[in-house]
Amino acid sequence: MAYLKLYRSELLHNYSYLDSLFKKNGIKWGITTKLLCGTRSYLQEVINLGIKEAHDSRISNLKVIKEIDPETITIYIKPPPKDTIPELVRYADISLNTELSTLHELSDEAVRQKKVHKVIIMIEMGDLREGVMRDDLVDFYEKVFRLPGIEVVGLGTNLNCLHGVMPDADKLIQLALYKQIIELRFKKSIPLVSGGTTVTIPLLLNKQLPDGINHFRVGEALFFGKDLFSDDVIEGMSDQVMELYTQIIEISEKPLVPTGELGVNPQGKVAEINQDDYGKTAYRAIIDIGTLDIQPNYLIPVNDNITITDASSDMLILDVGENPEGYKVGDMIRFKLKYMGALGLMNSDYIEKRVAD
Repeated sequence: MAYLKLYRSELLHNYSYLDSLFKKNGIKWGITTKLLCGTRSYLQEVINLGIKEAHDSRISNLKVIKEIDPETITIYIKPPPKDTIPELVRYADISLNTELSTLHELSDEAVRQKKVHKVIIMIEMGDLREGVMRDDLVDFYEKVFRLPGIEVVGLGTNLNCLHGVMPDADKLIQLALYKQIIELRFKKSIPLVSGGTTVTIPLLLNKQLPDGINHFRVGEALFFGKDLFSDDVIEGMSDQVMELYTQIIEISEKPLVPTGELGVNPQGKVAEINQDDYGKTAYRAIIDIGTLDIQPNYLIPVNDNITITDASSDMLILDVGENPEGYKVGDMIRFKLKYMGALGLMNSDYIEKRVAD
């Protein structure tokens, strides 16, 4: 059976790197836990790191975090669906918001629960996902800050997650300036400018992060050490916090070229034949995962001699050449993962989740 393994030591290494980096620069941060899909054993490992702020896009996941440690500050990181508002106020200390009507309902619910619900107003800075348009921000804030049961604790933005718009000094300077404008206009303090995510870390490392950006929401860098500018691993971090282990269920020498008339396969593709492959053979290993679990392009074989050929719904085919390692049925094949691949595996009931030292 295939399983996902989280290495505690690698996780701690990346956490220590990031925590030191942010503390050195006077920046508050929290861990974005949505990758873990509410898996209690993995969330426990994150809480054990000592972080006191967790971000997630599913209320059920925030509920698990509060069950593990009620003192952890929980932040809901997308505009809330209205039918979730009672649970949101119960399990999220802070939420990211962009809609006035939603904030009115949050206000009503916070009053009912005798709570003050904190919010970060998200601003549209070019990636065209969530965010109040910049020209509307002052009027929007004026309508929000008087709402009972609501406390605006920050302004934020999200970049790179939809159209791939990258953060730069100009965009982040503008974000920090909005805090100053609102504080001067309304005589209200806004403590957080949440302009940082994994994609912003290289700006911080290169001393290009503008003053005033004082809050980061980080997931991918923690779990994969990723530099999204270079598509490489941040120097000093690890990309082996999580690995997938799969089992060989068949291995034999087979032709490289299929025989017979080629039609459309269940994935909607027609196989492309390399003319140079006619008459050649290689050892093909079938492993116990498929596209139901993960798209093959999200897998990175640890062994450089392995090439991913293709996959069907429940089986993935590997080309192991002449099989110099002597692989046999029952042997395990390891893969490093890309973020979206790990997300799919975490959400699958068919993949066991393990923790290792």
